[in-house]
Amino acid sequence: MWLALGSNLGDRAGYLRAAVKAMPDKGITLVRASRVAETEPVGVRDQPRFLNQVLEVETPLEPRPLLEAVKTIEQQLGRTARVRWGPREIDIDILRYNGRTVDEPGLHIPHAELQNRSFLLELLEELQTE
Repeated sequence: MWLALGSNLGDRAGYLRAAVKAMPDKGITLVRASRVAETEPVGVRDQPRFLNQVLEVETPLEPRPLLEAVKTIEQQLGRTARVRWGPREIDIDILRYNGRTVDEPGLHIPHAELQNRSFLLELLEELQTE
């Protein structure tokens, strides 16, 4: 399973580290992490640059409970609801889930925008070719 982390507010690197640290309590085990990349914002362009990272993880959680777990982590770390694709303290997305396809309200796996995010594809490829 592959997750993407992103942050462009406050201590961006600190938010990424805190998200990874919070995962075991939600039943998510880190296998390995990509490098952290600084990227331009997508969608809403007038905002700070992002730090992004891709994680390979393991979990017994099915896709919907996994989504709920990562959204809980976002809330615990202080994410505030703002404009879509706008600035955020932390964002955690499910990129891929063991080759499965999920198309439900609010949950699309593979991630609906993955093919449009070259920086995520590069980080994902780094991990998959190690």
